[in-house]
Amino acid sequence: MSDYEIRVANKGDEPFLWQMLYFASHMYEQEGALPESLRTDPDLFYYVEGWTERPGDLGVIAISSDGLPAGAAWIRVMPPKNLLSCYCEPGIPELVIATTPQHRGQGIGTLMLRDVLEAAYPQHSAIVLSVRANNPALRLYQSFGFATVARLTNRVGTESVVMRIELGAGRNLPP
Repeated sequence: MSDYEIRVANKGDEPFLWQMLYFASHMYEQEGALPESLRTDPDLFYYVEGWTERPGDLGVIAISSDGLPAGAAWIRVMPPKNLLSCYCEPGIPELVIATTPQHRGQGIGTLMLRDVLEAAYPQHSAIVLSVRANNPALRLYQSFGFATVARLTNRVGTESVVMRIELGAGRNLPP
């Protein structure tokens, strides 16, 4: 894990966030789906479009020892009609997190998640996320205190878990 630097995401990171959304949404698993199709997908484009232009946008980028981006984690308040809006009150942001395929399993998800949660605490009371039920990251989210609030059929017909974490004073994050 020491081979990675975590820095705050900025407007210039928007192209990389689109790449990470491609992985986070598992769109790469769909035959013929191209990263560019995210920009017109009504369920997905809100996660990145106009990054830093909405109140509450915050995120981090993991930079590998070769100086290239290796992953991203960000939160964003989504529009009222978003898929997870029925699981949280207005203003609760949704988390997106992904790493490039060659950097998976290196522990940078833990580093990024910790930094995003610490940065979110002063601004937000809670965060929600959706993760595929068979994704190993589910255990990471549980270790940080995310709790399952629902199960749903996702846009590709498999099961996803909706999770939520309450942010508050005295909250201890895992080491």
